Parts: sequence; C-alpha cells; structure tokens
Amino acid sequence: MTRQLNPRKLALFVPDLRGGGAERVMLVLAGALAKRGLDVDLVLARAMGEYLALVPKNVRLVDLKAPRLRATPPRLARYLRRARPAALLSAYDQLNLLAVVARLLSRTRTRLVCTVHIDLSTHLKLEPRTLRKRTYASLLRAMFRRADHVVCVSQGVADSLVTRLGVSSDHVSVIYNPVSIDRIRVLADEPVDHPWFREGAPPVILGVGRLDPQKDYPNLMRAFALLRTKRSARLVILGEGPERAHLERLAGELGIKQDVWLPGFVENPYKYIKRCSVLVSSSRWEGFSLALVEGMALGISVVSTDCPSGPREVLEGGKWGRLVPVRDSQALARALEEALDAPIVAPPEALERFAVDRVASQYLKVLGLV
Repeated sequence: MTRQLNPRKLALFVPDLRGGGAERVMLVLAGALAKRGLDVDLVLARAMGEYLALVPKNVRLVDLKAPRLRATPPRLARYLRRARPAALLSAYDQLNLLAVVARLLSRTRTRLVCTVHIDLSTHLKLEPRTLRKRTYASLLRAMFRRADHVVCVSQGVADSLVTRLGVSSDHVSVIYNPVSIDRIRVLADEPVDHPWFREGAPPVILGVGRLDPQKDYPNLMRAFALLRTKRSARLVILGEGPERAHLERLAGELGIKQDVWLPGFVENPYKYIKRCSVLVSSSRWEGFSLALVEGMALGISVVSTDCPSGPREVLEGGKWGRLVPVRDSQALARALEEALDAPIVAPPEALERFAVDRVASQYLKVLGLV
C-alpha cells in the first residue's frame, strides 16, 4: 500500500546556496511558508555557498551530498520516498529537469511545481549550436509537461514560455519574487567603512550581481566612462564571477580604474545600496531583477536596460525608474546623468506587489497547500 503524503510537508529544491537571486528568493519563501505552520525542508544538492548562514531557523536543511548535479535524481527520489512531502518547489532549468526525473523515480504523488527565473527565449537564442538549442528546447518542453504547474517570476518570462516552448497558459502562473522590505531596511542601517560612501564624496553608481556576460558590465563601464567626462562620480559593482579580469582590464583601458571598485561578493549589499546615488541594472536579459526592487525599497533612484524580461514590469513601464535600450552605452550614460539630476523615488504602494506575505499566499495556492 502506498504511504500517504504529509499534507503539511513542503520541500524547496535548489543546487546550493552560493550567492544568486533564485537562492535568495527560495530562502525568503522557505521562511515565510514555515511561518504559516508548514513543515519546510530546504533541499540542497550540496550544502555549500555564502547563503548557508541565512537559512531560517524554522526551516530544516537537507543536504543530498551529490558529488555533481546529474547524480542528484536518485538521492532526491530517496528523500521524497522517506519525507513524503505534499509538494516540491524547484528552481533553475537543470534543477527543474532533475526534479522531474527524481519524482518519476520516487513513484510518489508529491506535487511538483517548477519555477522559471530567466527569459528562456533569449537564453535559447544566445545558444550558437543549433542541435544543442533544439535538444535543450525539447527537454524543456518535456520537463514542463511533466510538472504539475510552472511559476514564472514575470509576465514576460511566462509569455516567452508559452510562445517559444508551447507550454499551455493554463499550466503557468506569474508570481513576482518576494522582497523582505523590513529586513533589508534594517540591514541597510549597518555602517559602511569606505571613503567613497562618506558624506560629501562624489556620487556612487552601484551595480549588484554576478560578474558574468548576462549582466553586461562592460556596457555599464563604457556608460560610466562617458558620464565621467561630464562630472565626478564613482562606480561600484558588488559581485563575483568569471568576468572579473576582463572588467578590471577594461576599466584601465577606459581610464576609469581609479573610480571603479569591484569588492566581490558582499554578505550585506543593502548598506551599500542605501548609500549610493543610483542603482543600475545593465543586463542583456533577466527574469525579474531583485536588485531593482531592493533599490526602490531603499528610496534609491534606479536605471535599467529594457531587457527581456522583468525590469519593465518591475518599473511599471518606466514609471518608477528609467529604462534604456540594451547594450546602448550612450543611452545608459544619459539615463545615469538624468537619475543623478532628477531622482525618481518609488512610493510604498509600488512595492506592494512584492510583499512577502502576499507572495507566500500565491505560492500556497499553486502548491495545493490551501
């Protein structure tokens, strides 16, 4: 006889807790859903990463100890058979696929909800190898058909999924990422011991995110170099990644090295966001853009590329921040100058869409836990 599922048990599945937007979202969700009285497990392929210390105390950490991601399905299947969660929430394309395989192996009826945090049309378009692109697209279609439901973090991401991969719109919901506004405001009050953030110093333009091609920081640096021909300013980019050497070299080539600081990953970015003059997202593609919401929550003027997908929705078409074309350094430089001269500050009502309690309630519905 098949053992019954635990109706109050929920599992959230991510690869690890190295600094990333989806990981932060899952941590916030895990804590919020545990507060609703659910028995919440945060299941990691491997327990590693900068965010391990941020796992809420009311959430149980489960380490599958997988030596590599492709070894995860049988381990996750054993967890599902043992823990019998009523629902499993997964993030990232590869993890979503592995979760589908694991549930099949487990032979349980755990409800599987996959989340999509990136614009897949753009992601597929940038894959240069036609055969690999077609294979990947086919895998994604099969994966989403096997999932009980799919959550997209913006309407743009959902539209891409429906039109590019043929996923039924009835199978997809849009739920914006949660932002714990009260928490980040408390963290933002921590002091910053750096001369660039002292009162009277030149304004700081701030970027937040991994140093990789998606974020297009070379475009931001070129825009900043143009801005520096007109006024004194500094550029700070919080994050680490494979583009570091290239960005450091480019800063030297553009003659802005003395005004650029790349501190790497920082545990508390909010204290820097609160003290910058403009927060900027220069991405080529996104899914949502947590950093923009965090800047808005801290009363900072924001500028973003109008990339697929997320920033236009977050900023409501440019109502709460300036939008510029992707990879246009001159337009970005102009927007940064305008943001310094005429800041746009989002009102509290612009942030209600991202409130943790509201988002948690939306997830409870798609997870079938209400």
